[in-house]
Amino acid sequence: MTTRIVAIDGPAASGKSSVARELARQIGFDYVNSGAMYRAVTWHVLQRGINPADSNAVVRLLEESRIDCDLVQGDSRISIDGVDPAEHLRDDRVNEEVSRISSIPRVREILVTEMRGYAKDRDIVMEGRDIGSVVFPETPYKFYIDASPEVRLRRRIAQGHRDQIAARDRVDSSRRASPLIIAEDALVIDSSNLTIEGVVGEIIGRLKMKGMIIS
Repeated sequence: MTTRIVAIDGPAASGKSSVARELARQIGFDYVNSGAMYRAVTWHVLQRGINPADSNAVVRLLEESRIDCDLVQGDSRISIDGVDPAEHLRDDRVNEEVSRISSIPRVREILVTEMRGYAKDRDIVMEGRDIGSVVFPETPYKFYIDASPEVRLRRRIAQGHRDQIAARDRVDSSRRASPLIIAEDALVIDSSNLTIEGVVGEIIGRLKMKGMIIS
């Protein structure tokens, strides 16, 4: 069986997570949040007292840890060494360090392998920053969700997060390993003045144009 993969990329607070989750629900696919995987690893590193700036120590810890990825009622879940860190993924310290941890090439290699495992026998909507460009470059279903910096900042504040949008963008776009870029064949959607339903509607329309049969 050939599985179908919808890649949803975009910067922080662009709305991609909400869009990806709702899209998956509407078309009956499983939803995978790749950002949660990097956040889980970041939390694990901090819990173990590892300096996030020490990439060698971070990699050693991760290679010695057991990572379990699963789907629960259509949503991705990750546990590390038997611990599910879901309630800590938005902690301030995780917000501050996740870009640093996710810029480590070996960390990305390990987690990309886990991400690809989700699509072995399931249709998925996966959101992140390099899904269309690196994780699943062959999928014909690629979308890049963006919004103006002002709108994204307001959304971030409304979510109760204190991390700086500009700083996140700078780190994500300039890292050597899988930087945030727009895949050449991705459809760019500006969500600044659109509702979640509006963006999802645009994506579903494009999926149908590409021949995807949606019940």
